Amino acid sequence: MIISTVGPMVIPDDNKLTEEGIALGKKLFYDKRLSGTGALSCNTCHKQEYAFSTPQNGIANFGGGVPRNVMPFFNLGWASTYPWDGRITGLEEKIEESILVTVDGDPEIIIPRLEEDAFYPSEFEVVFGDDKITLERISKAMAQFFRTLISGDTPFDRYLTTGPGTTGLSSADELRMYQGYSIFRDPAKGDCQHCHGDENNGLFTNNQLLNNGMDETFSDKGYGFITENAIHDGLFKAPSVRNLVFTAPYMHDGRFATLEEVIDHYSEGVVWSPTISGGMEHVATGGVNLTPEEKDLLIFFLECLSDTSFTTNPEYME
Repeated sequence: MIISTVGPMVIPDDNKLTEEGIALGKKLFYDKRLSGTGALSCNTCHKQEYAFSTPQNGIANFGGGVPRNVMPFFNLGWASTYPWDGRITGLEEKIEESILVTVDGDPEIIIPRLEEDAFYPSEFEVVFGDDKITLERISKAMAQFFRTLISGDTPFDRYLTTGPGTTGLSSADELRMYQGYSIFRDPAKGDCQHCHGDENNGLFTNNQLLNNGMDETFSDKGYGFITENAIHDGLFKAPSVRNLVFTAPYMHDGRFATLEEVIDHYSEGVVWSPTISGGMEHVATGGVNLTPEEKDLLIFFLECLSDTSFTTNPEYME
């Protein structure tokens, strides 16, 4: 799989992956007792069939109360920022915040719930050396599970690693896929490679905070909301373009329901603002101005970055 081109996963020295830790984190991921009401688990918003995202927006805790799209979970072990606005750079820290804020998991409420379950104290002892349950340990175990959510088996991955005829596509569709990829990485065509990489960056994201020309002014300032510095207004994390067929709607606020709308934006809907990112080289013409045929080929390539083995992997299921 071409995701191997990005190098080894970054794993904290104090939270190495273990079989027992991963299993504990998986159980916690699906446990509704981590929420204040006892009605929500992480899986409520991060469903495997949607690449651990959800079709609905719903996170309004940040950005001035503006709802944000639920980001998918895959290849998190290589990420350098986690929320849309880049406010957190550590996976364990992000999980802890999500428990406290997103699902209102007060440790004084949720930890006694887990302590009452005979399974948890003994498993925490196996993983951490004693049976003490803390929010930090909960987050560490879940981070171990999240780092196993690796997606890298798509038709395009197979095309590059094992060659034509191994993709599951017809030869005609393999040609269309590569034609779409050529548009994707061509600076004069799709010009997508600045933010979303290519076969040399199998994550298909540079993990940077960027302004992709959607708005002239911002109701949600993104990173600027965190720093309170106008030079950061409108900067949001560039997501991976893997698994897009599972993760609609698109953009930080979910404004685009289809890939066609996304491509139309980059083709003729880009607008200038003071913080627009340098990679948006075609802003003066409103975008890259693709032909209908080029749009179709580009979308077909993006669809070929779909990993059905990931969304159906029984190892990730409850």
